[in-house]
Amino acid sequence: MKITHTEIYRYSIPMEPFAIATGTMRSAQNVFIRVFTDEGIYGAGECSAFPYITGETQETCLVMARDFAALWKEKDALNIEDRLKELDAFAAGNPTIKSAFDMALYDLAAKVANVPLYKYLGGEKRTIETDITIGIGPVEEMVEKAKQFEEQGANILKVKIGKNAYEDVEKISHIRQAVKPGTLIRVDANQGWVYEDAVFALQALDQFDIEFCEQPMRTWYDDYLPELCHNAAVHVMADESCYNHHDARRLIQTKSCDSINIKLAKSGGIAGALKIHQLAEEAGIPCMIGGMLESRFALTANLHFAWANQNVQYYDLDTCLLGHLEDPVVGGATYDKFILDCADAPGIGADVDNAFLSRCEHWKV
Repeated sequence: MKITHTEIYRYSIPMEPFAIATGTMRSAQNVFIRVFTDEGIYGAGECSAFPYITGETQETCLVMARDFAALWKEKDALNIEDRLKELDAFAAGNPTIKSAFDMALYDLAAKVANVPLYKYLGGEKRTIETDITIGIGPVEEMVEKAKQFEEQGANILKVKIGKNAYEDVEKISHIRQAVKPGTLIRVDANQGWVYEDAVFALQALDQFDIEFCEQPMRTWYDDYLPELCHNAAVHVMADESCYNHHDARRLIQTKSCDSINIKLAKSGGIAGALKIHQLAEEAGIPCMIGGMLESRFALTANLHFAWANQNVQYYDLDTCLLGHLEDPVVGGATYDKFILDCADAPGIGADVDNAFLSRCEHWKV
């Protein structure tokens, strides 16, 4: 099955501003692709550029996408391993745009096998309940958002912090007082603290029954993570410190985290994410599946990944709930409050509406 051409779309989705410790996003700067074959079947993929984390922008992703598409012409679409090796040999880094090409091949392979992606990956369905994220803002707004989410049926809140450790503790104190005792709260500092602030915060936050804290410090402080994990009262989840399975191996060997957040945009896609998951599972380190600001298309791929990997025990699958003002996806994941499901269609089981794509800047390579 040979690749004939690839369609590439500037897949921008308007959204309400969303703030984390390292910056504010005002639109989902995504890229959508379709990889076509000589048998009339195509696989689709999406990535969401988040420059504050990966260093990739929508513009860099679009440029690399055209190079990748040219590289794959007339190649075997079902030889996923070789196709992904070609991308890595062509350009170092760039995991975000690589994840869209990876996703398209897996979507295609599962379609050819006529099974949903999670079955193609050897998984089975189970209940997946996502958290819902509260962005950084004034404490009053964050408390009000927490109460609104709880009224909508949320049982798990993920709170963005990391601007100021002492104010962060105060914010979590107010949120904990405002919500039900049984509501789970997890926090994400997005690399916002230095070591001393991280120690203070992860000791002070323990009184508020915090499930875990994602990425307390910048990755250049990774050498402090073993000591932080030893001194912290709250469990530490590695996010930006873990892009690939080599990062996972280092984190595990040095006892630098209690859990790992897997994101396809960091790992280069499903193939890389599977390698991280395998190492973590063997070490007894639970994983979370998360994302950037993907639409329901890539979110559905994340859902399939969670079903396929039992050691994915935490779910941060709220990307398209974070202020997206348009939903151009056909099929795919659905929410029953914060429980996710999707129909058993071949492949990812989703696509993007052609009418929406017709308005997007696009290329055919």
